[in-house]
Amino acid sequence: MEVLKIATAGSVDDGKSTLIGRILYDTKSLTSDKLEAIERTSKQKGYDYLDFSLATDGLVAEREQGITIDVAHIYFSTAKKSYIIADTPGHVEYTRNMVTGASTSQAAIILIDARKGVIEQTNRHFFINNLLRIKEVVVAINKMDLVDFSEERYNEIKADFEKLMEKRDYADQKITFVPVSALKGDNVVNKSANTPWYKGETLLEHLEGLDLAAVSNVGTPRFPVQYVIRPKTEEHHDFRGFAGKVYGGELSVGDEVIALPSQTRSRIKEIYVYDKKYKTASRRSSVTITLEDEINLSRGDMLVKANDLPTIEKQFTATISWMDSKPLTAGNKYVVQHGVNKVLAKVDQVHHKIAPDYSGVDAEAQSLDMNDIAEVSFRLNKPIFYDKFKNHRTNGSFILIDTQSNNTVGAGFIS
Repeated sequence: MEVLKIATAGSVDDGKSTLIGRILYDTKSLTSDKLEAIERTSKQKGYDYLDFSLATDGLVAEREQGITIDVAHIYFSTAKKSYIIADTPGHVEYTRNMVTGASTSQAAIILIDARKGVIEQTNRHFFINNLLRIKEVVVAINKMDLVDFSEERYNEIKADFEKLMEKRDYADQKITFVPVSALKGDNVVNKSANTPWYKGETLLEHLEGLDLAAVSNVGTPRFPVQYVIRPKTEEHHDFRGFAGKVYGGELSVGDEVIALPSQTRSRIKEIYVYDKKYKTASRRSSVTITLEDEINLSRGDMLVKANDLPTIEKQFTATISWMDSKPLTAGNKYVVQHGVNKVLAKVDQVHHKIAPDYSGVDAEAQSLDMNDIAEVSFRLNKPIFYDKFKNHRTNGSFILIDTQSNNTVGAGFIS
């Protein structure tokens, strides 16, 4: 069954957690004990309705304050698809959490409160989806019940968001607008009688109809080696296979490949998934590959098609989302983890800070504080094999690790 990963984004009290809870409720994905707990807590709070946000806000602080703080991953299935929804916080100070939640998503839902319309936080949410090259974005205009399901108000918000769309630099992005009431359930899973003027699909109908191949960012095939398999058994005495995951495209038996960094050429001899042989390894499949020639390959090396080499450099510039309380400044040293490859890196220059609300850049910036986004150059102690993030989401992204604390302190997207 296909798995669709979705990130949600919205300002405080826009109803993200309630929307997800409503989807779980209407698709009968909530367990009986969870539903009983929601009913009990809703009564204790004096509500005359079910508080569906309790289905996702698991931290005590989240329940007390009625806000989302950490990223929660919610799993559910329908007859057509399996879904993983990243419920990300909407506050400015949790920008890093939103980047984390959206970094592996194929689609996004941006919530807008029908009473407030497009606000500064909406700009930030759209900017992050644009930065991370999310192809499919659904703008859910929520709380339509509080504006009497007004078509005029819906069209006003839609027009304001379309002005925001003019600022994006990712032309392949598709935007869909849906008027919803997460609390009441209008146009979430079931069609609403309160919006006869809306002729489109419900939110879930739209997600069900998405073609996973179309919403996934396709690049050129890259195969980072994770593990070298040498059984040395009687049956497989001379077997030498390279295990890993195929990213970006397909690899097939007979393809001429180049091993990096040695740049040695060979051809794919066999492709295994456990003990079964296949002719082709599709994108995002975990396989073991054998080659026609004996080549020295180890963890962190990469196989690519012969006519399609990535950039091999000891320096690069990237957009950094900073996630640590200690500032990033020129001269600082970090470990760059690019796929399975780890390389020591030094910050060469902070070029400029980027305002994530499309208000411009700060060219005078010398350092990055938590939740800042900026263009930064790095120098490495050995080459890595990378693509630009806009061409290859997996091979164009990396994380930064603090050399002393071993904490992940930043996420990067190569320019």
